[in-house]
Amino acid sequence: MAEQKEKTPGKNKEREKGRRLFWILVIAAVWWFNNYTLRVNNVELSSPKLVSPVRFAVISDLHAAKYGISSKTIFSAVDRAKPDAVFILGDMYTSGSSEELVNKSVELAAEIVRAGYPVYAVTGEHDYDGEYVEALKNAGVNVMSYDTAAVEIKGSRFRIMGIDNVYYTPTFDLNNEFTLDESCFNILLAHIPNYDKFASFGADLTLCADTHGGMAQIPFSGGPFYDSETGTWLPKLLRKDIKVYDKGFFGYEGGTMFITSGIGAYPAPVRFNNRPEVVVMDVKPKG
Repeated sequence: MAEQKEKTPGKNKEREKGRRLFWILVIAAVWWFNNYTLRVNNVELSSPKLVSPVRFAVISDLHAAKYGISSKTIFSAVDRAKPDAVFILGDMYTSGSSEELVNKSVELAAEIVRAGYPVYAVTGEHDYDGEYVEALKNAGVNVMSYDTAAVEIKGSRFRIMGIDNVYYTPTFDLNNEFTLDESCFNILLAHIPNYDKFASFGADLTLCADTHGGMAQIPFSGGPFYDSETGTWLPKLLRKDIKVYDKGFFGYEGGTMFITSGIGAYPAPVRFNNRPEVVVMDVKPKG
């Protein structure tokens, strides 16, 4: 019996090591799943301006990394959706990135174009370099820097507008730059959300990025753990006076703004309950 008692502490230590290893592996798996697996976020809206359903794919904030989500995975998600157009909303690489990572972003866009999908892109605060923009254009991407494109898709008319702002002045007013065409479905592409200004403009659909969805989201629609725009922790839970524009749809008179949480894990891989996403948006006729 004395010999058995001497062995018991050793067995307990082994069990404790096993439990610690198990929880380390669980935490590692959850972290990897939340930061390095791609989901397709299927959303939809309707408009009386459409005569038939149209599908868009939205990509943003890749922040291309050597060991991040592969271009092949992203392209496959887009290609499976068979969109009528693809929108790229900026920050596809991080400022100061190597030429290899910049080229990774260009090649992804080029592959989508080669597959036959029209691509419209705006830049963000990281990927506005002139050489990068020129490379996108050479690849067949429509880079929208206060530009407008009038297109027809499946019998419906669309007016696509894009801006490349990395900040907004108090006097910023899109009505000084664009005129909405009420006979078209008007789409505004902008990397950085500015709800009040975009609502005042009133495009049928405004597509934005930049927020990363707050990176880490509280489960059960609790919102982001931290809102960098207002510098507030748990804003949806503790500050009902603050409107948080983190991810998803935000309606306004005459239209809606949609913010994608993007793909990249920037500035650090701390996503939680907010996986990297490619958005597949179905716009359907109404009425």
